[in-house]
Formats: sequence, structure tokens, C-alpha cells
Amino acid sequence: MSAVRRLRTQVGIVGAGPAGLVLGVLLLRAGIDVRIVERLPREEVLARARAGLLEDRVVRFLHEHGLAGRLAKEAVRHGRCDFLCLGRRLRFDYAERAGGAQHWVYPQQELVRDLIEVLEAEGRTPYFGQPASAVVDATGRRPRVECADLVLECDVVVGADGWQGVSRRALPADVREGVGRRYPHDWLTVLAEVDRPVECVLYAIHERGFAAIVPRTENLARLYLQVPRDEDPAAWPEERIREQARLRLAAAGSSLPRITALRPADALRMRSSVVSAPRHGRLFLAGDAAHILTPCGAKGMNLAVADAADLADSLVRQFRDGDPVPLAGYPERRLHEAWRAQEFSDALLHLLHLPHADPADGRPAPADPAGRFEAQLRLERIRRLVEPGPAGTAFAHGYVGSSAWLPPLPGPHAR
Repeated sequence: MSAVRRLRTQVGIVGAGPAGLVLGVLLLRAGIDVRIVERLPREEVLARARAGLLEDRVVRFLHEHGLAGRLAKEAVRHGRCDFLCLGRRLRFDYAERAGGAQHWVYPQQELVRDLIEVLEAEGRTPYFGQPASAVVDATGRRPRVECADLVLECDVVVGADGWQGVSRRALPADVREGVGRRYPHDWLTVLAEVDRPVECVLYAIHERGFAAIVPRTENLARLYLQVPRDEDPAAWPEERIREQARLRLAAAGSSLPRITALRPADALRMRSSVVSAPRHGRLFLAGDAAHILTPCGAKGMNLAVADAADLADSLVRQFRDGDPVPLAGYPERRLHEAWRAQEFSDALLHLLHLPHADPADGRPAPADPAGRFEAQLRLERIRRLVEPGPAGTAFAHGYVGSSAWLPPLPGPHAR
């Protein structure tokens, strides 16, 4: 049995996703010692295909800190999304309505790779394959992160290890449970190989259920299909996925690329939750450890990076300036933005899903006056968004994240 190593650090981070990695880089560059532990091996971390749309504010923030070099060269900008409803296709140029702010299409695993390479160059490669078993003494002077053969003794612990991680479980029961919602439907998600790039995000409102196709790379797109709650992905063989995609996206016509192959499908359990407070003593939560959102609106990864930016700024002011006020305000600020993101995602979900939709099989939908009424309401709401006016402008800013805040690190703190 190997001896347990004990390491002393100022900030111990649990989790090497976007939140933990961005925070680690920012703190190291501000002269604050950081150690990161991650339960998965490096190759598995780099293979996790997750989100792919970065908000304009996040890209600007990464660029300001020298973290957007490859992103700037390889990412594709998008400032438009289209809606299909009742055979109509409505175009929404949200970049124009949001003062030029756009999304950047850049797969999450590529951003993770970039950040890991920065940490390796800084001499602080995360400890991969080190699942944390507990965060101990969070309210004491020296909280600890305990792994099988590694213990981090810290001034501060940051939990960025997801909703099921040990960090959230270290919070008191009434705080960690928070409040949440389980939606009455799920999404099937599958990477589709395509013969040409998807020109924009396409949302389809259909009586057989919601569908979307989202750009990823030149030859990859992410396909989403509404399925019954708790559906087994095995119930959706490739031919069924293709048939339902054709049916629900039919109004797009020949503008859609041809799907040349489908990769294995998975199911996204549509739920949202927010902890009551993302802090307990010297333990702070960021990213999915503090809040989980549905993928509707692409808020999860962007909110995680925003958490990291806020927490980095607050910790720098604490350690370097002796100013505890920003860190004390971290929970309230993050809860406010988490709930704003939740509200946007929930409203968009309601717009895109018909309450009478039946995605259980591929048979033609029966005539349903109530369903037709709901679909017509959705069409009018979309028209109100795409036409000039305050509703569309507010939606555009919320969608692309241009109305949200990211703190700049003060000049003397960053290299």
C-alpha cells in the first residue's frame, strides 16, 4: 500500500471541468498556489463531449487573460438561430439585436484541453485519476480534500466536481438539496456526422415533440429530440432517430446538411437545481456543483466560467489585498445569476415544448385542436421575438449573455 501524500496549498480545487480549470489558471497567474484533483484519468477528461456554445462575454474574458488563442483561430461565430413552427421558418438575428454579441462554437473538451495545457506549462498539472472521497472540516481553519493516496490541506476549498460530487455533499443537508425541478420530458442527444456545416442553431416545435440541431464543428452537429421522461436510449435505434429527425425538422427543407452517420445516443434527464448557498465555511461551490441547468439556452458551461471568474476575483482580493468583502458577497451574486439563467432556460423550454406533444412513436400525429391552439400561440410568441421591439431585444441579450457580468481581475494581479 502506497503512503498517503500530504500537500499544503492555498486553494484546493476538486474537479477539472471548465469552472475548476479556469479558476486554477486565474489564481496561479495571480500568484496564488493552487492544486486540482480530478477523479477521471486525463484521457477521459479530454474525451468528454459536452457543451459547445460559448457566450460573447466568456470569449472576451478568456481573450483578455490570454486563454483564447486556439479558440480564436478555430471557433466559428454564430449570431442567428431559426425556429420551425407550423411549417414556418422564422429567422432570428440575435447578434444584430444584441449589439453585435455572438456565440462562439467551440466544443467544451477543446477548451478543457487548452486550459490543461496552460496549467501544465505553469507546473500545476491536475492530479488526474484522484477521486476525492471527502471534503473535511470545511468550517475549520484548515479544510482538507481527502483522496485515496493524497490529502490536500488548504486555506480554501473550491468544489467544481458536479452535482453528484463530494463537494456538494459536504454542505449541510438543507443547503445542498436546495430547490429544483424535474421536467416531464427528456432529450435524446446524439452527435451527428454531417456532409457540411450546420449554418445556425435550429429549433423545431412539433406535435411529435421538440427537435433541434446545433453546430459543433465543420462535420459534426448535435441533434436533440424530445423523448418521454426516463426513456431508455436503447429504445431509439438509428433508423428511428433518423425518421423522427426528418419528421420534426421537415420544414427546414434542403437547407439542412445530410446526416452521414450517427454516434451512440444518450438521454439528457431534464432537471434543474440550485443549492441554497454555494458556500459553507471555507468551502465554495462553482459550476455544476452549485447549480444544474437543462441544456436549453446553452447556459451551463458559460455560467460555470462566470462562477470561476467571480470567485477568482474574490479570492485574489482576499489573499492579495486582505479585502474579505467580495468573497463574502460571492454566494448572493452567484445565486442571483444562477436564477436568472434558470429563468431564461425554463422560459425557452416552455416556448419550445408543446404540452400535448407525443414523442412516443413515429405515427402521424392525430388532429388535436388543443395542440394546434398551443402551437399557434408559440408561433405568435416567436413572431414577437423576431420582429423589432423590446421582447426580441431582451431575449437576444439574455440568449447570448451580453447582459450578464464578468469581473476583470485588477491589473496588478494578472501577468
